[in-house]
Amino acid sequence: MMDTNLEAPRRALFLDRDGVVNEESGYLFRAEDVRFVPGIAALCRTARRLGYRIFVVTNQAGIARGYYSEEDFQRLMQWMQAELAREDVRFDAVYHCPFHPEHGLGEYRREHADRKPGTGMLRRGAREFGVSLEASVMVGDRCTDVAAANAAGLRKVFLIAGTEGGTCSGSYQSITALAEVEDWLIAAG
Repeated sequence: MMDTNLEAPRRALFLDRDGVVNEESGYLFRAEDVRFVPGIAALCRTARRLGYRIFVVTNQAGIARGYYSEEDFQRLMQWMQAELAREDVRFDAVYHCPFHPEHGLGEYRREHADRKPGTGMLRRGAREFGVSLEASVMVGDRCTDVAAANAAGLRKVFLIAGTEGGTCSGSYQSITALAEVEDWLIAAG
């Protein structure tokens, strides 16, 4: 006899930050420079309603390059989360990689498993929150986001069109608006 009380796997919506949560502005670290991407609040509310955990996974080469500090990054993320909370949006976790193998300064000049296309941040979210990567979704704006999500075995990857000059290798769906991801989440159930 089959057990019909089995829970569906816990799933997550992984979001790159710059270009997905906020508009790309180049090494963002000041609140006055933040412009949220249209549809981010609606997407997050829908994902939460459908049972998704919500994680931000972001490479932060600006820290590695010395443009701003980890404290500046944390302060900005606290501000962004407070602003989004006004729209009933909450992230379960924010993961960042402050390292860069070529352009990093001092201790920040190194390769790291968290730096996308590495899968470290995705795997950490899955491990810390009991999430199935195979049931999860990623929204990014770079080929490194696609590569990380594909390597981690995510169910679906969305790439916001216009940031990369050409096509990325790997499996993904190109989109022009976050509402397309929201519609897919609703249809997928």
